[in-house]
Amino acid sequence: MILIVDDKQENLFSLKSLLQLNAYEVDTAASGEEALRKILRNEYALIILDVQMPEMDGYEVAEAVTGLNKTKDIPIIFLSAVNVDKRFITKGYNSGGADYITKPFDPDLLLLKVKNFCRLYEQTRELKAIQEVLKNEIEARKYAQTEVESMNLDLEEKVKIRTKELVLLNQDLENTNTELAQYASLASHDLQEPLRKILTFSKIIGQQHLAELPEAQRHMDKIIASTERMRDLINDLLNYSKLSGESYFSSTDLNVVLENTLSDLEISIDEKSAVLTVGKLPVIEAIPGQIRQLFQNLISNALKFSEMDVVPTIDIWSEYILEKDLHATAVVEGPYVRIHVKDNGIGFDEVYANKIFTIFQRLHGRREYEGTGIGLAIVKKIVEKHDGIVGVRSAEGAGADFIIVLPIQQTSSIKSNLHERI
Repeated sequence: MILIVDDKQENLFSLKSLLQLNAYEVDTAASGEEALRKILRNEYALIILDVQMPEMDGYEVAEAVTGLNKTKDIPIIFLSAVNVDKRFITKGYNSGGADYITKPFDPDLLLLKVKNFCRLYEQTRELKAIQEVLKNEIEARKYAQTEVESMNLDLEEKVKIRTKELVLLNQDLENTNTELAQYASLASHDLQEPLRKILTFSKIIGQQHLAELPEAQRHMDKIIASTERMRDLINDLLNYSKLSGESYFSSTDLNVVLENTLSDLEISIDEKSAVLTVGKLPVIEAIPGQIRQLFQNLISNALKFSEMDVVPTIDIWSEYILEKDLHATAVVEGPYVRIHVKDNGIGFDEVYANKIFTIFQRLHGRREYEGTGIGLAIVKKIVEKHDGIVGVRSAEGAGADFIIVLPIQQTSSIKSNLHERI
């Protein structure tokens, strides 16, 4: 909206009519005082101001308008028929006018100037609005940054506290595991001593006093078998507990370890007339004793769960892979080795693939197949101790293929693996 200020009604009428004919919204004031009151209440895009007015002339009105924050950006065009001298024009600009037009004026030129000043005012308003939005955005971001910095400081402090707590917990866990390993060793020794006596005297009684009593001999055989299972269980539990201790890694030729393992199992292999096919294995950083136990448990497992009246066959081979993945593509050389121990035994439904690596879990009754249910749990813990993974592929009546993935080199030659302790 445009405000026209003039003390002569004929001037107001003519100028108002000209602007309205060109689609401008117009307001009028007949004095400087009335103009100031309207300017404070309303918003104007342009003021066309007469210089010669009683009480308060145009210069005073302009100075008042430009002196207020709310109205200082409104452009003012002075319009005068009397004060046309250069000094009056200069005074008009100095008092805050944007332009000074003398009468008689060219209506087209006036309209052009009105159009430009109105557009300039709107652009200024838009710019101020954008600046206000940017200002608010900057303030909001500063506040958000302050909040984030405060949260980060708080989080860092919490992380420090939690890290300290975890260090203390790991130390406690290490002490507890050491004590448990010592206790397990002592307990197994103390338990094995009376078991040995039970076995020894049970066999003596059976041989010397029950030859004529078949029913009593049958009961004595059950006692001996149960005692032997207890002995095996204690030994397996002791082996499982020992895996939590600190271990030393060294360069290990898996071929030598496997050869020694097969030598230890020679009697069991001959009893089953088993056929073993062994491929070349690599040299890796490992704990030799634990890898030997791993091979022994897997091969013993294959011999134990063989089909009746079927010659057991066990195939052992390896291949390099690029990542720690049971299904990775084999390559000529890589940072990981994948070892297969495959048999032609009774197999099992793969739905139980994870269950068999859990301690004390059995898929077959003790009457069908002997065992403590700890052997494969030991295998899994040894593999995890070596920063590897283990899995199995199998089907009922189609044997089992145990797959182990191990790194060729460990990240450290000595590992305690406290975080993996059970």
